[in-house]
Amino acid sequence: MATHVKRAFKYRFYPDDAQAAELSRTFGCVRKVYNLALQARTTAWYQRQERVNYNATSAMLTAWKKTEELTYLTEVSSVPLQQCLRHLQGAFTNFFEGRAKYPRFKSRKKSRRSAEYTSSAFRYRDGTLTLAKMREPLNIVWSRPLPENARPSTVTVSQDAAGRWFVSLLCDDTITPAPASPAAVGIDAGITSLATLSTGEKIANPKHERRDRAHLAKAQRELSRKAKGDGANRAKARRKVAKVHARIADRRRDFLHKLTTRLVRENQTVVIEDLTVRNMVKNHTLARAISDASWTGMRSMLEYKCAWYGRDLVVIDRWFPSSKLCGACGTIRAKLPLNVRAWTCDCGAVHDRDVNAARNIKAAGLAVSACGGGVRPQRESSRTGQSSVKQETQRATAGTPRL
Repeated sequence: MATHVKRAFKYRFYPDDAQAAELSRTFGCVRKVYNLALQARTTAWYQRQERVNYNATSAMLTAWKKTEELTYLTEVSSVPLQQCLRHLQGAFTNFFEGRAKYPRFKSRKKSRRSAEYTSSAFRYRDGTLTLAKMREPLNIVWSRPLPENARPSTVTVSQDAAGRWFVSLLCDDTITPAPASPAAVGIDAGITSLATLSTGEKIANPKHERRDRAHLAKAQRELSRKAKGDGANRAKARRKVAKVHARIADRRRDFLHKLTTRLVRENQTVVIEDLTVRNMVKNHTLARAISDASWTGMRSMLEYKCAWYGRDLVVIDRWFPSSKLCGACGTIRAKLPLNVRAWTCDCGAVHDRDVNAARNIKAAGLAVSACGGGVRPQRESSRTGQSSVKQETQRATAGTPRL
């Protein structure tokens, strides 16, 4: 059955001087309104214990436009300003429900420059997109086609730190599920090998950041020599640093998209570990390499692609001893330092650390899929004298053929 989703199609565009000036003014007004509304809501709560909702901030926006010092808010389209208030309301909702931290003020230099337009503030016709307050359509590079008979519901215009302009069109799309496949794969994420598959294949880590490390260091040294402030030379140096970062991020994203698409197309079931990347990067020795590997990005891509194409993504518990567990006899080794890449079990089986982990991850994921529940450590059982991890793992892998 086809899946109907909301899908964003992102393109690069090249505005003329008038369009660039208009969008820059819009970005500034959006940031100003967001900060004013956040300040008003924060003050109302801490001083008067009042909760201010979206409707109240919308009324405040109307009043702000009538003041002399904020009259410039009337020079840009009102739709992006209303949308930023809705985004602020969503940020507070996430905060009150425990999904996010308290909203922060937008910075002129560090925050993302963007503005969102709804259908009343743009015109999409015959492959051209014209925004409110603009006479000419945007010069968009249509690198891929939109869905047939697409009608964008929202358009988001943004500019990254490298000075590139992007437009994202949110459209309804129909995705056909991939043909059913009996294959399943376990994935062990790593640094030397970005992903080791249960088939024995090791996918090398391209190390995108390391390839450009010398260029990045040079650009950062040049930036550090510029006098702090809003000077033109410092802005140019800052853009050079941003361009290097953008090149690294683009290569990394492209590689992960190709890898995850291949894994989803070839396998019906994909099994991964629930890694706590946020805690792992606190290890300053490995933080740079872990960040460059982008395990979180790979997982997020696998999540939505499996949902789109009718695949099963199984995430096993982070405490599952995939590397220490012998895939032949089920014995769990007491210690296995990171520098040990191959080890021999007491039963005589010789294991490559990463391949063995990937196979154990696959076996545990298939057991979870078949029986439900999860694989996680609990207290030791007094009856057997073994940890419940070992008991549950032995039950999960019992009868599972060794790959």
